[in-house]
Amino acid sequence: MISNGVANREKERSSVRIVDYSQSCWLSCNNVGHRTWVQIVGGGGMEPQKANGSEAATFAPEDAWRWDPLPLLLASKLLVGSLVWVEDPDVAWIDGEVVELNGEEVKIRCTNGKTVVANSSKIYAKDTEAPDCGMDDMTKLAYLHEPGVLENLKRRYDVNEIYVSLVRCCRPFCLVSVSDAHLHAHLFFSMTYTGNILIAVNPFKRLPHLYAISTMEEYKGGALGELKPHPFAIADAAYRQMIHERISQSILVSGESGAGKTESTKMLMQYLAYMGGRGADEGRSVEQQVLESNPVLEAFGNAKTVRNNNSSRFGKFVEIQFDQRGRISGAAIRTYLLERSRVCQVSDPERNYHCFYMLCAAPSEVVEKLKLGNPRTFHYLNQSNCYELAGIQDAKEYLETRRAMDIVGISPDEQDAIFRVVAAILHLGNIEFGKGNEVDSSEPKDDKSWSHLRTAAELFMCDEKALEDSLCKRVIVTRDESITKCLDPNAAAISRDALAKIVYSRLFDWLVEKINNSIGQDSDSKFLIGVLDIYGFESFKTNSFEQFCINLTNEKLQQHFNQHVFKMEQEEYTREEIDWSYIEFIDNQDILDLIEKKPGGILALLDEACMFPRSTHETFAQKLYQTFNNHKRFSKPKLSRTDFTMCHYAGEVTYQTEHFLDKNKDYVIPEHQGLLSASKCPFVAGLFPPLPEESSKSSKFSSIGARFKQQLQSLLETLNATEPHYIRCVKPNNLLKPEIFENTNILQQLRCGGVMEAIRISMAGFPTRRIFTEFLTRFSILAPEALDGRFDEITGCKKILEKVQLKGYQIGKTKVFLRAGQMAELDTRRTEVLGISATTIQKKVRSYFARKRYISLQTSATQIQAFCRGQIARHIFQHRRREAASLRIQTESRRCVARKSYRQLYCSAIMIQTGIRCMAARNDLCFRRQTRAAIKIQAKGKKNCFNDYVQRSLVAANLKACALNIVHTIYRIIANLSAPETHSPEKSWHFCPPKYCKHMLQRSLVEEALHD
Repeated sequence: MISNGVANREKERSSVRIVDYSQSCWLSCNNVGHRTWVQIVGGGGMEPQKANGSEAATFAPEDAWRWDPLPLLLASKLLVGSLVWVEDPDVAWIDGEVVELNGEEVKIRCTNGKTVVANSSKIYAKDTEAPDCGMDDMTKLAYLHEPGVLENLKRRYDVNEIYVSLVRCCRPFCLVSVSDAHLHAHLFFSMTYTGNILIAVNPFKRLPHLYAISTMEEYKGGALGELKPHPFAIADAAYRQMIHERISQSILVSGESGAGKTESTKMLMQYLAYMGGRGADEGRSVEQQVLESNPVLEAFGNAKTVRNNNSSRFGKFVEIQFDQRGRISGAAIRTYLLERSRVCQVSDPERNYHCFYMLCAAPSEVVEKLKLGNPRTFHYLNQSNCYELAGIQDAKEYLETRRAMDIVGISPDEQDAIFRVVAAILHLGNIEFGKGNEVDSSEPKDDKSWSHLRTAAELFMCDEKALEDSLCKRVIVTRDESITKCLDPNAAAISRDALAKIVYSRLFDWLVEKINNSIGQDSDSKFLIGVLDIYGFESFKTNSFEQFCINLTNEKLQQHFNQHVFKMEQEEYTREEIDWSYIEFIDNQDILDLIEKKPGGILALLDEACMFPRSTHETFAQKLYQTFNNHKRFSKPKLSRTDFTMCHYAGEVTYQTEHFLDKNKDYVIPEHQGLLSASKCPFVAGLFPPLPEESSKSSKFSSIGARFKQQLQSLLETLNATEPHYIRCVKPNNLLKPEIFENTNILQQLRCGGVMEAIRISMAGFPTRRIFTEFLTRFSILAPEALDGRFDEITGCKKILEKVQLKGYQIGKTKVFLRAGQMAELDTRRTEVLGISATTIQKKVRSYFARKRYISLQTSATQIQAFCRGQIARHIFQHRRREAASLRIQTESRRCVARKSYRQLYCSAIMIQTGIRCMAARNDLCFRRQTRAAIKIQAKGKKNCFNDYVQRSLVAANLKACALNIVHTIYRIIANLSAPETHSPEKSWHFCPPKYCKHMLQRSLVEEALHD
């Protein structure tokens, strides 16, 4: 018996023992140079024999925790110069060379230059002949121990081989099919493997060559183990087993956050769609809708976390249904526990759900219509400083999401309504509350908050005042009346966040339901392949109710893994009464009882606390301390009064109980229900259908934890009804960068995932088993006398095994148990026998088709030759015609170019000459015009001067005439005074002739002017 208890694990690692399996196997040890090996040779009823002249050693099982052949050698024949592995605090394991032996103490010179001294029981041999690229099947390693497994993973990771297999058992199938329509005979030999495990190390970079269509074609129908490990191989094995054995399958993809579970799930679904898909002419197929549902659900359910840029914040189980022909006929998607709190609360440097950032980066007309903008302006997004992801374009992702929605059957109007709801949630987050006019009341704080409130009401298509009241008030219904209670600003903010969370949760549930309705389920399907992609184990600085439920899920899945890989093995050995010793392993049933036991479990106490209005997280924490004070898996941190620590299978996690009660309550605030159910938008109203009167009056308490527990139980029932396959995803480093391999981190993941235990069981047990009837039907061709009626089933099986000379097998009550590799050997023998018959048939058929093909080829060759020769002659003639035509075209084109060039030069010269002559003529004309104008100007000037002079002279003459008149007047006055008697006119004219004098004066002035 081999045990590995938790309490004394470190002690157990220092002393490894190998047990004598009740004469079922014995160990022979050999030392060849510096390489050592241990071989399991035993079989039923065999006595221990000598190996290389020495007795085979057996050891007691006390304090052993894993099967490992190497310490047997190291304890007895460790030599100076041997290459070994030794523990190192920095890199977990480091290799070195033994330089000195001193009893149990071994001095080792490590490859990093250090020299260490270790106990011989704590060192392990190194395989010097291991290939540089590692082994693709871990069960083929010469030394199957922790450092050997770790080094093998590292070597493969360094050459971009990120997959390693762990095949536990195989079931071969033969399918002979003859197609009468084409007279072709096909003989297929395929190996279908069950219970296999694939280890996938996240490379944190794109490796497109691993997932091309050609790669799918390569893995199609291939036996698991013949090709390199790959998710396609697991998917193909599940598909083949479902077709041949008519048993539903499940593929469980597990690992911590950031290990690559989501991408592995995509690869599995792509391959299953490739194998069971329909043709392109059959319209939008089920597999296309299933594949395109991934980007839709990722947009609304994935977010960036500390450990992963595309972490699934919900669990997903995809049931792909197949018809009798192996074609996909329907599908269903089950989701589990969406992380609601992320909508309103994001820690730095994480992000909210992808859809918010996609919508903010949508085309401008969409952004303007929804009144959005930069993500930094929204409260639900700016709590973290991370707005963009390297290598991801949110605008492009938005368009891809819309395209995926079209494929899965979401109409454009529904898409617009979906993004209107998302935008409304963002606007809700920007509503801030201040104190109202009444005591302990609240209202939107400022104009900006009012604006966002109006926008949210507009997008929800509800009344603005009703939205305000639903956020700031509560209606308490009593027997006699309804009382309206105002909420303070803090309570109003909590109400706002509650509305945002419930709307987003209902939106996500609607998307899942819509996708399922669009894809459709096949009620007649009896077989399915389920792919589980669920959150990995989480342990952050702050762990709340979501992490508690997530880790509960991982505990359940780990128990399922343990039961299938470990318990099922040993229980079946016991039922069949074969020689086998029990192997104890770490069982986590105690922590599951701690969490979900009724009554008295943590979930039961949490539901009890939620039913009492006055309960707080402090009272809940104190109740936990009192109930589980002495539980070995539960402890109270020293520096906290409300936190508690649980020891999970993957390590200790400390949970903060501050929001446990609020997050566990599964109800909708009546005001929110009434507001949105009355929305004028049919989509929003459909998210909140009116509650039945019986439901509204029911006082039965409902919680998230209880509902999630039921979903988890239903999931496990589905998994238990299928044949499981496992993909263990491993995250090589916490930096999320390529080319970095952290030994300690990976080793912890391998231990927590049970990979080391699975490796041990694969090599030590009987991985292959067949019931007697199936075994005889399958392999009776190797010993036909086994079916002649003289022997019963058990004797017939023994006859077959004896004839092929197998050793180490076991015969149980109803089954034959074979060791690793023996089924492949039997199938090889069977293939040889069938191959002889197939060869004869194929020879005749191939001769007929070869003769027919030869005649057809001969006739075709003659026709092709005639056609080709005629075609060549026509090509030559056509070439010559084209050559002559090209010469003539060149001649004409050159002539045309030359003529055109000459004409251009001629015309240019004429134009230049004309221009010069015109310029000279214009210059001459201009000169003449200028001369003529100058003469006219001079003449005009002289004339003006003369006219001015004459005018001045006339003025002067007038002045003189006036003076003479004045003198004459004076003279007349004087004369009249001196001679008063009247004079005759003749005497007056004679005395003073004024007009005559004036005329004579003017004339004299003109003559003077002319003279001048």
